[in-house]
Amino acid sequence: MEPSVDITELYAAHRLVLVRLAVLLVDDVASAEDVVQDAFAALARRPDAVKDPSKALAYLRVSVVNGARSALRRRRTARAYAPPHDLSPPSPEDSAVLAEEHREVIAALRALAPRQREVLVLRYWSDLSESEIARTLDIGPGTVKSTASRALVALEKAMQSTSGKEER
Repeated sequence: MEPSVDITELYAAHRLVLVRLAVLLVDDVASAEDVVQDAFAALARRPDAVKDPSKALAYLRVSVVNGARSALRRRRTARAYAPPHDLSPPSPEDSAVLAEEHREVIAALRALAPRQREVLVLRYWSDLSESEIARTLDIGPGTVKSTASRALVALEKAMQSTSGKEER
């Protein structure tokens, strides 16, 4: 029978060294302690992951380094997140105006020629580049540019005629 890893002994003998290692990687004692704790917890869940008890410390070091990398990735992602400025729900009046504007835009979009509508939808709804639109529609990039330009002019005219009717 193979000798098993004594996690309690490993923890008592090497926890502080591993926490110091993690602190150097994540620059934060609390995060470092969490990383080390997670490494020991993973080993406790799968003691058979280390066949040779003499390699358990090396296994834990690798786990700590990988855990520190993950912690830094999560931290970087959290810092890059910028919440929306206005989190309050729109007023009923704002919702009604916005809904009416959406209806007007959709109606104006439906009035466009099919290719113009396709180009605008792929560009502004699907956020595709001109070359991606060209490949999708099997047309040239120049055709995409000219079609988009003409479609925007037509859309603007349609929107002005709709808003002009309301002002009268």
